[in-house]
Amino acid sequence: PGWGVWRAALVPDVVGDTALYALGRNGDRPAVARVLNRLGLTEERREVLTREVHTHLPRIVIGAKLVDIGAIPAYLAAGLSKVGYRRFLAWIIPTSAVRAAVLVGIGYAAGDRLATDLESRPWLLVVGGIAVGLTLVLGRTAIVRATGSRRRADARS
Repeated sequence: PGWGVWRAALVPDVVGDTALYALGRNGDRPAVARVLNRLGLTEERREVLTREVHTHLPRIVIGAKLVDIGAIPAYLAAGLSKVGYRRFLAWIIPTSAVRAAVLVGIGYAAGDRLATDLESRPWLLVVGGIAVGLTLVLGRTAIVRATGSRRRADARS
């Protein structure tokens, strides 16, 4: 049963990453370029990320797997920079497999205990969801401020 759950987590993860890669691969088309812009891959970020993807694909893929919010621009940039699909998959599949195994293992180890806790105290789910949401918003705000001040400093130079 554990292998089935692992595969059920792995396959959609790789398919989703591939969809982002394919979208980026077609990013030269005007309609797709507008979608990429809405997904956060502005022209400025596009240039930086495509340059980085060519030289540091393994680091970018692993970082994107560790921090999900980075996956969208990273995989779009991999497609835009015309990284070969085999090279992309050679990094996506193993990192997705490890990530899925860790998450399934955590669920297996803590699932029964969490289920019992949530049944007796359902408000924990609401509090946990709010805490995660606030953490993500605050983290994004900090990143935007840090990169914005760095850009302003670079513009002054």
